[in-house]
Amino acid sequence: MPPPVVAIAGATATGKTALAVALAERLRGEVVNADSRQVYRGLDIGTAKPTREVRARARHWLVDILDPDQPFSLAEFLDLAHGAIADIRRRGRQPIVAGGTAQYLFALVEGWSPPHVPPDPALRAQLEALAERDGVTALAAELQRLDPVRAASIDVRNPRRLIRAIEVARAGASASVPPSTPVNARVVVLDMPREALHKRIDARVDAMFAEGLVDEVRRLNAEGYACGLPALASIGYRECCELLAGRCSLADAVARTKTETHRLARMQATWLRRRAKDAVWLDARSPTLVDDALSAISADTRQ
Repeated sequence: MPPPVVAIAGATATGKTALAVALAERLRGEVVNADSRQVYRGLDIGTAKPTREVRARARHWLVDILDPDQPFSLAEFLDLAHGAIADIRRRGRQPIVAGGTAQYLFALVEGWSPPHVPPDPALRAQLEALAERDGVTALAAELQRLDPVRAASIDVRNPRRLIRAIEVARAGASASVPPSTPVNARVVVLDMPREALHKRIDARVDAMFAEGLVDEVRRLNAEGYACGLPALASIGYRECCELLAGRCSLADAVARTKTETHRLARMQATWLRRRAKDAVWLDARSPTLVDDALSAISADTRQ
């Protein structure tokens, strides 16, 4: 039996990429990206995408594989991630899955089987108009009617996820399908006190804007990737879009990005505490974090 996959989860800004690369260097590993925005070319600063220098230290899979206007689903991620893990293992190396989209990581580890339903632009436009007119509660009510099981488990404040769940249900598939074979994995969750994490988030946001996040969005717009695209609706990008449209100041965009990232981190931490009870939890601030993680990983992951 091949050694378990190493899976690294944690709220945004807890240092998942840094740990994944350090472990890859120690374990002869390669990193499989589990972040739904780092798959897009050109979305670099706002996604905290690993730099070329970092990627030179360890091979990264599923980074820069799509243009920003191409859709990407959980089902597609799972297909690509399984292929990457098989390739890594075939060459005798250690797969390390890491990224900020915890749903992707746990879908892989737990063996979810999401339906392969392609996007329906006309339906999405209709549902977006419904949400604009009647609010996200109207979307939640529609999902409740179509798929009560999924409605009971989804974040009803997230219109994008509600729309996708409705899209799947309208296609005659269920988002609550039986699981497939799970991936054998050792899951490590990086954690830190909220106040310390907020300080780290604020420093990262300041650095992103200083490094040219607004110019990144301006360039993407000039290349034909409009702010209405789902890829540009994530935190940081949407605030820059508001800034470029003249609807807020630079100071407002920075402050909103920090506030929304704090909120995201709280949601991620809550989700992980509920979902990852059997994982190994490590203090992300530990000066011996890499050694702590190596100790936590079963000896059969080592080469």
